[in-house]
Amino acid sequence: MIRFSPLLSLLFMLLLSGPLLADAPRVVVTITPLHSLVAGVMAGVAEPELLFSAGQSPHTLVLRPSDARSLEQADLLFWAGPALETALSRVLVTMARGAQVVALMEAAGVELLPVRSGGGWESHHHAADAAGHHHHHPAPTASGQEYDPHIWLSPKNARAMVVAIGEALGALDSANAARYTANAEALLARIDALDQQLAVRTAALREYPFVVFHDAYQYLEHHYRLNAVGSVTLNPEQSPGARRLHQLRQRIADLEVVCIFSEPQFEPRLVRVLVAGSAVRSAELDPLGSAVTPGPDAWFAVMEGLVTTLAECLDPPSAPSVQHTNSKDVFSLSMTTEKHHNLFGSVGYKGKVRNVGLEGRDG
Repeated sequence: MIRFSPLLSLLFMLLLSGPLLADAPRVVVTITPLHSLVAGVMAGVAEPELLFSAGQSPHTLVLRPSDARSLEQADLLFWAGPALETALSRVLVTMARGAQVVALMEAAGVELLPVRSGGGWESHHHAADAAGHHHHHPAPTASGQEYDPHIWLSPKNARAMVVAIGEALGALDSANAARYTANAEALLARIDALDQQLAVRTAALREYPFVVFHDAYQYLEHHYRLNAVGSVTLNPEQSPGARRLHQLRQRIADLEVVCIFSEPQFEPRLVRVLVAGSAVRSAELDPLGSAVTPGPDAWFAVMEGLVTTLAECLDPPSAPSVQHTNSKDVFSLSMTTEKHHNLFGSVGYKGKVRNVGLEGRDG
């Protein structure tokens, strides 16, 4: 009777169980929502590395030695692009010299929305930059247009990114290309299913005006036609003065704002000050998934979490019935002029409303 060593027996069993996966590329992804989509496409092949840990803003760069090694050893790097991970763009040339770098803002099919400017947003943006304070710096196109980098908050964009991720992985790792394609198709179906559910849940929220801490949710608002009417600040690192806070409170009252949302990356004290003594509610939105476990389910948890928080704050079951004014009814728009400025300095173009930027000049 022939006896095999334990090692040979194990190898034989593996061969019978199916083909061995070829060595997968080393993949690094910057932020949790994008990492989630990449992890979903790579399921069963390998796990991508997450560069920015939970709670870390992609606008700043604090690299640990292990992060530097990950970049140096990467075969493929996925990021939104320099408009979001601004500080990272300065070190990629030296630290990730051997990696193929994929900016998902440039992926085919990704819908890019222009940075909202005019009135408060525009003046605050220039003032903050002049003072040396930086938030994100959307990359201008050849025409000079700047785009919002928070692209993952749109299911339509998530679909386009999944396709681009699968193509990039398949091109680099042809041995596992079939697995990437199958995973991408399954992921697209899952995104569509969640999108349908969220569309039903958000339909009842469209009439409620709300304010966000900074303008990071335009893609979510656009996709589900939500009624965000402004943001507290464009630069979360710079707090407005007492006079500015008074102006913000007045505008929030004038717009009949139902809820103001803070974010876990930034101090919520300012939001507490704004809602104190008023009927305006507050809650925390987490666009980066700071409290979410990284992995294939994280993007879905982020999207569900955002909609759940919006619903609980804007239309809680115990809340009294209140007549809310839609932002489209707040302003009197001239349909005959090319553009005009409304009461708060926001610009309307041929009947389309630009959301009010609550952050204006201090003083």
